[in-house]
Amino acid sequence: MGLSLESKCVRCRRLNTKLFLKGEKCFTKKCALERRKRGPVISERRMSQYARQLREKQKLRLKYGVTETQFERYYEKAERMSGLTGEELLRLLERRLDNVVWRMGFCSSRSQARQFITHGHFLVNGRKVKVPSYLVNPEDIVEPTEKAKKFELIKQNIKNSSNRAIPGWLEVDTKSLVGKVVRLPEKEELDQEVDVSLVVEYYSR
Repeated sequence: MGLSLESKCVRCRRLNTKLFLKGEKCFTKKCALERRKRGPVISERRMSQYARQLREKQKLRLKYGVTETQFERYYEKAERMSGLTGEELLRLLERRLDNVVWRMGFCSSRSQARQFITHGHFLVNGRKVKVPSYLVNPEDIVEPTEKAKKFELIKQNIKNSSNRAIPGWLEVDTKSLVGKVVRLPEKEELDQEVDVSLVVEYYSR
């Protein structure tokens, strides 16, 4: 993503939703959204339909850490798929390698996962992958490299992630530090905090 000087917590408070940009802090009472319920949030009654659509699109884009161009490409790809466009869009975003590495608990946030992947610290089916946007498939094996498995940070992340549930479409062996993509996420396992129908409306204007 491009450089942004804006506080990550301000983004969450403006959109009135957790974007999980600050790692484990987002899962504790120290989260700014929990401590300061009144944030710079525009009243629903004062928002136009376009503003609502834009807000939901921004929620999704910032949560997964993708640029406007990348997000548009995901939408176009989802539109060409056989399922519902909104669901397919969410499924594509969930399949990103940086998201999967975070979901498995190897990293404390998606941004940290992107950094680790870019530096070549993760393998997919035994092959080093340095592209955070790489889309995983069922039966793929995701794990840190042998060198990365010795990193104290990864061990600590695994320990800290024990307080959050790993999605049913993923499996992780916390002892061997090996994860597996069991299947693609089902509708009920996709992000329910974003009204994806408004995102579809935004691009269908």
